[in-house]
Amino acid sequence: MKVKQTLERWILRGTRSMHLRGKIVLFYGLIVFIPTVLLAVGAGFLTFHSVRENYLLTIKEAVRQTAQSIEFRKQSYDLLATRTATDGELISRLSRDYADMVEQLETVNYVDRSFLLTAKYLPGIEDFRIYHTNGNLVQDGGLLWKPEDRMLAGIKESDWFEQTMGSHDILSWTNAQNDPRKLIVSSKIIDGYGRSYGLVYLLLDYNDVFAEPFNHPFSGAGDMYIVDKDERIIASSESSEIGDRLSSSSLQPYWKHQNKVSTPIGGKVLIVQKLSDNWSIAALVHIDQMEKQSKHIYYTVGASIAFFLFISVFVIMAVLKNVVWRIRKLGNRMTDISHGVFEVTVKNRDNDELGELEVLFNSMSGRLGRLVEENTQANLKEKEQSFQALQAQINPHFIYNSLSLIRWRAMDLQDDMQLRTIDALTTFYRLALNNRVNVTRIKDEVEHLKAYLEIQQLRYPGRVNVEWEIEEETLELYTIKLLLQPIVENCYLHGGITNRPNAFIRISVRREENSVHFRVSDNGKGIKPEVLDKVRNGSYEGKNNGYGMNNIRERLRLYFGPEGRLAVDSVRDEGTAVSIRIPVCEERPEIKRGEGT
Repeated sequence: MKVKQTLERWILRGTRSMHLRGKIVLFYGLIVFIPTVLLAVGAGFLTFHSVRENYLLTIKEAVRQTAQSIEFRKQSYDLLATRTATDGELISRLSRDYADMVEQLETVNYVDRSFLLTAKYLPGIEDFRIYHTNGNLVQDGGLLWKPEDRMLAGIKESDWFEQTMGSHDILSWTNAQNDPRKLIVSSKIIDGYGRSYGLVYLLLDYNDVFAEPFNHPFSGAGDMYIVDKDERIIASSESSEIGDRLSSSSLQPYWKHQNKVSTPIGGKVLIVQKLSDNWSIAALVHIDQMEKQSKHIYYTVGASIAFFLFISVFVIMAVLKNVVWRIRKLGNRMTDISHGVFEVTVKNRDNDELGELEVLFNSMSGRLGRLVEENTQANLKEKEQSFQALQAQINPHFIYNSLSLIRWRAMDLQDDMQLRTIDALTTFYRLALNNRVNVTRIKDEVEHLKAYLEIQQLRYPGRVNVEWEIEEETLELYTIKLLLQPIVENCYLHGGITNRPNAFIRISVRREENSVHFRVSDNGKGIKPEVLDKVRNGSYEGKNNGYGMNNIRERLRLYFGPEGRLAVDSVRDEGTAVSIRIPVCEERPEIKRGEGT
């Protein structure tokens, strides 16, 4: 009981911070998915190795039977060469001294009578010779030969005779030097006292002796080799390697692992069966090719398991969609309420516990919306009054500087300049101090900006070139007041435009489909990067009086919502560009309910 409680507490503590979807998926994985996969992998692994072991047993049996067949063939040719070399009468006749031709003729007749037919008992014998060194005995060109400088299988007879006689082996097999597919079997003719009198020479056709068991072994899924005691390849299913040394063949990388029968190396298994005279028959089997059929079965079983797991996942996802998805949808609607959207409801389709929760949520969102509506209207009125108060806060320094300019110009120049100044001031204050409306036509906003720039041009004559790009079709559209003048004022106050060579301010107003684009750019000193970041995210607070970017951005959001956008781009010592985009308003825009609060 304690163990159960401890386990439950451990599970609850470990999954406490997880979402419901994660908990269901976790439990499904631990209880169904992972055990099924582990069972399938384990069963497949055991089956795979069992089948491989059966394959290896079958292959070893096939190699053993092939080795017996090759051993029988080899012993047949060994027996023929040995019986010929150990024939007592032949040894006696090769070792005697001959006084006349009659005795030599008797020996030739004996050899022909005794061995000529014997050489035809076995298939594949292309040449049968008895070499001797008896100076008193002739060579008849049939069976009796003397080693001379004639070519024999790619080598001089005398050289071959000396090499073979100098070998420690009485019986030997080699490949012909001029054609590896020709085999040479030789046996020393030695009497009972160990004295040598010659050699028995057999030239065999490879195709008749070894071609059959080495033709397409294991249905093309492997290769077979015969390796003699000197590690020379006597026979092979790879015809290009017949007669090669083992060290230079493709078998060499696997030869040192010949005792590890069940260990595949590079997808191949080497099986070695010993023959007589320290010969070996080696089978290099492509285990991967032989296991293709088994792999198809494994893949089929694996696909079936994967299919049923997919079905189970589909069922789990259906449950999650019915439960977790509804909870998440309810959470999304709550997020909408937290963002100020109160006209949200959740469709109630089921009469379960979640259905009751959805009904309660719909009732709560309706009551909350009415309460927020009342609070929003109160805040809007307060915000409208604060904007009207802001319009009255005109920088007094600007008025003093302008009046001082008029006074000094009137005294010194005594011309009409003061009239221009007075007209500009009149136009500027007439629009700026009109607190009854906060929305105006674009033509009035442009007129107000021109009045401001006229005053600045009189104050800084010839220092700044003002460029206008105003589309006529935009003048009758509506915008909010004091949208452009604060931005142009920043060109003088913060951009230091009057101290820049070839200074300019470019103002453009154009229509782009369903929006109006305002742009004010200059070549002033620009904004520092750290300040620019604060201006963009709305955290910068200016040190001077007047309207700032935050005020403009907030009023755009209040009247135009997300369609009213302000962007600031600036490069230090190169200039600043402020872009404002509002929707096309052919009628006066109203404050959007709930925006900006």
